[in-house]
Amino acid sequence: SKVDFSARPFAIWIGDPDAHVPTYTADSVIVSTGARSVMLGLEAEQRLIGHGLSTCATCDGFFFRDQEIAVVGGGDSALEEAGFLTKFASKVTLVHRRDALRASKIMQQRAFDNPRIEFAWNTAVVDVVGDTKVEALALRDTITGEERDLPVTGVFIAIGHRPNTDLFVGQLDMDDAGYLITGSDRSTTNIEGVFACGDVQDHTYRQAVTAAGSGCMAAIDAERWLESRCD
Repeated sequence: SKVDFSARPFAIWIGDPDAHVPTYTADSVIVSTGARSVMLGLEAEQRLIGHGLSTCATCDGFFFRDQEIAVVGGGDSALEEAGFLTKFASKVTLVHRRDALRASKIMQQRAFDNPRIEFAWNTAVVDVVGDTKVEALALRDTITGEERDLPVTGVFIAIGHRPNTDLFVGQLDMDDAGYLITGSDRSTTNIEGVFACGDVQDHTYRQAVTAAGSGCMAAIDAERWLESRCD
């Protein structure tokens, strides 16, 4: 619930952040708090996550073989998800609030050239329809206001990620998106003895295997740093 990297040993609070005595103290800390998917803010998302609604195409795409599904978003991540999902789904509808994509030109062209990807332009998601599983998306035209249902059995939300770094604001250096900044080939942060790994510092790959690899790097970096202090 709170950390203090201003003095050594570092102090970490679990639970009550106002407690006088920290829960743990440490000579070195590895930050691996991850990142969370940005959601649409609909009540149905929490009810249907894992029941046709997902935020990870590589995790869940194979469940939707020969089905019609939708991807919500317009950036590189959304197009990458949509392209991957066409390996399984019979049709992928990309739902985007605007009339142009934010993705790179090469990603856009790949999507436009893919016969299994269709586009719902100027379209906002009003709701995800279904009690126990996804049955459709309730959509609204952002220009005309017209509403309609898009029958789908799966929905993938791909409107971005937010790193879990609120705890470290004012202590650890972050980029404009809030990800922790680490050394180019190491897990070091701006505070000596504090290391970071996984999705909290990676907005490019965001895969379990890359997070595990960077976790190994952070452990080695921390071990070497601690050993250097004993010399």
